[in-house]
Amino acid sequence: MASMSARAQPRLRGRGLVLGSRRMIPADSPPPRSPRSFDVVLWGATGFTGGLVAEYLARAYGVGRSVRWALAGRSREKLEKVRSSLGAIDPRARELPLLTGDSGDRASLDAIAREARVVASTVGPYALYGKELVAACVEAGSDYCDLTGEVPFVREMIDLHHARARATGARIVHCCGFDSIPSDLGTLTVQTYMRSNHGSRCVEVKGFAGKTTMAISGGTAASILEIAREASHDRGVRKMLADPYSLDPGHETRGPDGMDQLGPRYDADLERWTGPFMMGATNARVVRRTNALLDYAYGRDFRYREAASFGRGPKGWLSAAATAAGTAGFLTAAALRPTRWLLARAVLPPPGEGPSREKRETGSFVMHFVGIGEVSGQSPPSRVFGTVKGTQDPGYGATSRMFGEAAVCLALDAETAPAGGVTTPAACMGMRLVERLRAAGMTFEASEAR
Repeated sequence: MASMSARAQPRLRGRGLVLGSRRMIPADSPPPRSPRSFDVVLWGATGFTGGLVAEYLARAYGVGRSVRWALAGRSREKLEKVRSSLGAIDPRARELPLLTGDSGDRASLDAIAREARVVASTVGPYALYGKELVAACVEAGSDYCDLTGEVPFVREMIDLHHARARATGARIVHCCGFDSIPSDLGTLTVQTYMRSNHGSRCVEVKGFAGKTTMAISGGTAASILEIAREASHDRGVRKMLADPYSLDPGHETRGPDGMDQLGPRYDADLERWTGPFMMGATNARVVRRTNALLDYAYGRDFRYREAASFGRGPKGWLSAAATAAGTAGFLTAAALRPTRWLLARAVLPPPGEGPSREKRETGSFVMHFVGIGEVSGQSPPSRVFGTVKGTQDPGYGATSRMFGEAAVCLALDAETAPAGGVTTPAACMGMRLVERLRAAGMTFEASEAR
């Protein structure tokens, strides 16, 4: 059967996104907002990733056209340098507005939040530098998105701000980069295809990271080490990281999913050996939160797991086993103070650094999904196979594209969820963001052919 076409995409009805016959996004009416000077304010534009997002917005949307955007950060001098460099992409970028603030100065963040429909933050580790900005956006009723993959930070923002954000209409959308857009929207794409073509849902979706070429930046390294530091001295953080439902609305574990994959495992649907995927734990929790926020549109018995995929034979098993051993060794080293210090000083790149332009542009990623349908007289149950692809380094080239489009989608697309709260990419923006990312060059496909 052909891959998912417009016929298989969800219909938009009023303010709510509908998957098949089910409304997937609450249709609550948000409180009216005061006029804003900017559609998107890019916070952290002077950082490595922030600069890449600024370049993407300049190329994709220009300046003074469909999106009113501004650069924001701590140093006006550095912001002026970024703005000047963007002039090579669009001469009008030299006139981009600049806003200054400090992550520790709440008053300056309040002023920025009041100016923006959406504040898009690239400043991490978010547990250290992101909390006051989220609070400012919640109080201003401004939307917010970021690139965090820090589960403890996201859980804290849910506990502190979800109820208040519902009241003010602020939509707080974490994990809008490689963590966790491919997983969250890939699952939604597979579920949408199953609903549209079979009139049922996938009771299980399995995500697999395929051939991926990527590098790590200093900011990402700092976030990983900060989570490890928190977990090393806080039993509550360790418990949260082990809980597969730690980002669900309540604190009680629910559903059939258990621990994240730690060792090699053969998957009969993929016909490949699989092993642990470093980002899989965060991604899986985001997918499960999406299901809960959508009133369990995937079902209360829905299962999701994520792993890295390798070859079919003994070589595939060896690769999966080596990845499992390497992952365990890295996490152990990150958890111990002396080796964590060594990783930060001698192994991982320092904050503010990242891969070269050549490495970013020659990188790529692919994720595969297997959706297993409900048992309804069929034997075996129907299966749907999905693919999400990006043609640049996933952590930076592709992430700047995903993040830029998420920010613009939040700011401009009326079809997104109107209700405020601490939400997820799929629950808030759904297939509208998929459409934007397809138009920007990414692949989101679903079919019944592997």
